[in-house]
Amino acid sequence: MTSDDRLLDMEVTHEGLTSLVAAIRAEEDGKELRKELAKNMREALKPAATQAKSGIMSMSSAGMSTAPALRSAIAKRIRPEVKLGGRWTGARVKARKIPGIRGFANAPKRTQRAAGWRTQSWGNGVWRTQHGKVDWFDRAMEGDTQRYRRAVLDAMEAMARRIADRAR
Repeated sequence: MTSDDRLLDMEVTHEGLTSLVAAIRAEEDGKELRKELAKNMREALKPAATQAKSGIMSMSSAGMSTAPALRSAIAKRIRPEVKLGGRWTGARVKARKIPGIRGFANAPKRTQRAAGWRTQSWGNGVWRTQHGKVDWFDRAMEGDTQRYRRAVLDAMEAMARRIADRAR
């Protein structure tokens, strides 16, 4: 089986992405092709990241605090992420930790829990439970999952076609 046959038989799955990355590495300008594929895959996921950001921004805010804004800090850390090779290969939208905001690094994870999170009240040191918006991250993209998956797969297919056309 030649490398041309492998490209033409490639499936658009996780294994297909691994095969595509291997085919890109075999190309003379593989590094540039990988960068372009990653960029196109991130672009395909940008609308999903925007939806997740609007999901956290729609969480209600209680109280008048002079501390940094929690919701906007979480929204700034939501990004599409693409890795091509290594321990994990794929594309996803990720809400990263926010270590500098109120000592609440796991805010993206905790604010969507039904059980809420525990925090100390200012001044008296009494612990209380706060509740955010349940599943704001997951629900934000719920109805459009297949659209984003298709967009990422289209980016993969376009790169595979490009490499296959070179081989002909």
